[in-house]
Amino acid sequence: MTYALFETGRRLAAGDKLTVAEAAQAVVRERPDAPLLIFDPDGRQVDFDLRGTPEDLAARLAPVEPEPETPRGRGRPKLGVVAREVTLLPRHWDWLAAQPGGASVALRKLVEAARREAEAPDRLRRARDAAYRFASAAAGDAPGFEGAMRALYAGDRAGFEAGLAQWPADVAEHARALADF
Repeated sequence: MTYALFETGRRLAAGDKLTVAEAAQAVVRERPDAPLLIFDPDGRQVDFDLRGTPEDLAARLAPVEPEPETPRGRGRPKLGVVAREVTLLPRHWDWLAAQPGGASVALRKLVEAARREAEAPDRLRRARDAAYRFASAAAGDAPGFEGAMRALYAGDRAGFEAGLAQWPADVAEHARALADF
C-alpha cells in the first residue's frame, strides 16, 4: 500500500509520500480551503507541511540520512545483538540452563518459533487496524460504518462488503485494500 490523498470521498492521488504531498500542494494552491485528508500505508491520517515550492516540499520530505553509529559496549554489535534484562522464575532459568547452547540460544529459538507462529494473525490484525483507522477518519459518519467495522473484526467479508457498498467508491476501495481479506 501507499500514501493516499482524499477530498470528500474521492481519491485524488496515491503513491509515495512525495507524490501525494505534491498533489496535495497543487490542490491547496488552487483551492486553499479544500478539505483534504492524507493517509499513510497504515491507514493513519497524516499532515504534510505543504508550504513553499515543490522543491521546498521535496527537500522536507527527502529521506533523512541515518546518524553514524556510535561505538557500542559489550556484546556483538555487528550482529545487532542487544543485551537486556529478562526476569524469570527459578524453574525457568533451570530449564534454560539445561538446554543445548544455554539460555541465550534457547530464548532465541523460542522467540523465533513464536514469531513464525504469530506471523499470520499479526498481519491480519495490522491490516484490520489499518482499515479501521482509515475508515474512522474517511467514513466514520457514513451509513453502514458500524456494521462494516463489526464485520471487519469478525472476519465476515460479506458483511464488510455490505457496509462498504454504501460508501463513496474510492473510500470503499481503499478500505478494502487495507483490510486485506
